[in-house]
Parts: sequence; structure tokens; C-alpha cells
Amino acid sequence: MELREAMDLTGRIRRNIGEVVVGKEEVVDLLLAALLGDGHVLLEDVPGTGKTLLAKALAKSLGGGFKRVQFTPDLLPSDLSGIHFFNQKTGEFEFRPGPVFTHVLLADEINRATPRTQSSLLECMEERQVTIDGVTHELASPFFVMATQNPIDQQGTFPLPEAQLDRFLMRIAMGYPSHGEGVAILQRFKERQPLAEIGAAASAAEVAAAQRYTRTIRVQDDLLGYIVAVTEATRKHPEVKLGASPRASAALLRASQGLALIRGRDYVTPDDIKAAAVPVLAHRLVLRQGLRSAPEQGSEVVRQALQQVEVPAEPLLTGLPPTEPPLTEPLLTARGTRED
Repeated sequence: MELREAMDLTGRIRRNIGEVVVGKEEVVDLLLAALLGDGHVLLEDVPGTGKTLLAKALAKSLGGGFKRVQFTPDLLPSDLSGIHFFNQKTGEFEFRPGPVFTHVLLADEINRATPRTQSSLLECMEERQVTIDGVTHELASPFFVMATQNPIDQQGTFPLPEAQLDRFLMRIAMGYPSHGEGVAILQRFKERQPLAEIGAAASAAEVAAAQRYTRTIRVQDDLLGYIVAVTEATRKHPEVKLGASPRASAALLRASQGLALIRGRDYVTPDDIKAAAVPVLAHRLVLRQGLRSAPEQGSEVVRQALQQVEVPAEPLLTGLPPTEPPLTEPLLTARGTRED
């Protein structure tokens, strides 16, 4: 796959999602960047902001398999991975695969399941495999987990441990729509169901090829140092007990490569890193005032880290070939201003 083919692929998926989801271009671009970076996404926001709708729209836009699991306190690990059952007709044990054997898995309200069930996803998300009764089964490629959770409802929930949060490449908040977007939502869903009308805009093989191409997006050595410096800055912050790990640095690299591709480039710039830093790093921080990172406080720590770390000089980025203009408007940077 080449740059133009990858851009065409992301453009088709973006337009397909746009038939269902009103606005949220930045959220969609971050979601696609996580997909291209071969990671997973945690959609976290208050009820009714469109988390599940967005996840379903992306899943329908991809031509592979899709499974949705409603997480509840009585959900067992075997309900996700699958079981061996005794077939009385054949007199033998047979394996019945669970919903993790798919391309896109929607874990709805993931924090309503017990820690035992939550931890059953660790091997799946990190190693793309699942071990059942001593037998290891490879998962499909691509394998993309989208999980949703409501941050304000604490009754009957089990907060995700830090190890589980670290498996998500990004944590993304949907946010409320603007007044105009709210009116457009009512107009769009007044007489029709757009989600039922859209079809696949890409095949699983195309997405897998785009993921492989994303890893070839060039990153200058000075930008690799910039990524490491930003993650190190979170560890030195006075309000942080545990900062971003080397795995977080690798996640920021992959997310930046995905954003660069979406923006129409085969190389990463500092603005790509800045745009990805908050959704990639904030949920991985453990603050001193508590055992968990509050979304806003963790995001502010990352913004301060970006302000403290010196951005690589522009001359080091010269000599790169020009590319086609990006397909969409620039994303908001981590500081909340539009890129030039």
C-alpha cells in the first residue's frame, strides 16, 4: 500500500462515519489514528453523547467481523474467550469461540464487569491471542477493541486497573455537540436510522495493509527524542506519582504516525505528536492525590509537559518531500489552537 491508497481508505471510512455521526471530526480522526496504529480505544464520556453509535458506525464501515458485548457483573471470562464443550453426537470435546474472535470488538460499559472478566482481555489486546485450556489461539488481523464507559456512574461498576488502562492506545472523550450539531442530529434521526443504511467502506485486508504501511511513516531521530522527553516530563511532574512508561512512548509514536497519514503525510511533525499526546498519555498517569488519574487533571499534566519540553528546531525537519494536502481540516493541537 502507498500513501495515496491509505489516504483514500481513511477518506472512505471517514465519509461513511459522517453519514451517521454529526460533527466530531477530531474524535473520528483520533479513532482512525488508533486503528491505523494497531491500538485500542477507550471512549469515555457521560451517557447519551454517542459513544456506542460512533463505535458501531466505525465497525460497520469496516468489512470484517464485528461483535458487541454488553459488560455486566455476571459476565465470565469464558463468555468472551469461548469454551470447550462436550458434543454428545460425536462424543468429543469441541471448541466454541467467543466474541473476541472477530476483527472489531465493542466492549460496551466495560467497567460494569468484574476485574476477573476485565483481565481476560489483557492477553487479547496486547498479544493478539487467547489461551484457553492450555491451547493458544491466534486472533484475526486486524483486531481492534473499542470500549466505552461512563465516568460519572460509580454504582455497580469496577474501575479499570492501571494495567488495563495501559492497554488502550487512547482514551477519547466525545463531548457535547454544539447547538447547530444538536439540531442536525434531530433532523438526521427524525425519520430515518442512518446506521442501518450504511455499508462497509473498507475490507479487513485493506485495513491490515494500512496498519502495516503506517509503521513505515518516517519519524526523525530528533522527534523520537521529543516523544521520550515528553513522557519523561510527566514522570517529573510534582503532582504525578507514576508517570508515562516506555510503552506510553511507543503508543505516542504509533498514534503520531497514524495522525500523519490521516493528514496526508508520510512523515511525522511535532504537531502530530502534540495532537496525540493528551489522548495517549493522560489516562496512563497516576496522580499523588489519588490512586487514579482524573481525566481533566491528567490532561493538564500532559499539557504542561508539552509546554516544558523544547520542540525540535524546524531546520531538522527540512529535506522531506512535499505531499498532497490533507483530506480534512487540521486537528486542534493539545493547547487548543489550530495549526497553521
